[in-house]
Amino acid sequence: MKILSLNFVNCAAKACKATAESFPLHPKDAELVQDEIELNPAMLTNVLPRLDWAALRITSSELGFPQLPEQAPTAEELQADEKTLKDLHHLLLETQISKGKLVCGNCGHEYAIKEGIANFLLPSHLV
Repeated sequence: MKILSLNFVNCAAKACKATAESFPLHPKDAELVQDEIELNPAMLTNVLPRLDWAALRITSSELGFPQLPEQAPTAEELQADEKTLKDLHHLLLETQISKGKLVCGNCGHEYAIKEGIANFLLPSHLV
């Protein structure tokens, strides 16, 4: 599961739909895999406005990556700063969680990740 994907998912439990604590899901016991992908500045500048920057900062720090800036860079800033562009590319597109869990901050439910695929099926008592 790419770190980029993690920025778009939250807890599927009905009780968590209305709470802010259900997003972002927090990685636990995560095994990270790095895949080299060609740098695509246009893709990053297009996806940047869609990201929840605060959630990305939380996820990044929980996975042990360097601290991201307080504010998301603008498209112009990203184009001008090659280091930030490469760092975001590495974090969002080249880094994947191959094994581990995603934990809801509200209900504590753990979603297993195996072979890079998260299992978002809920047990019947949480539906």
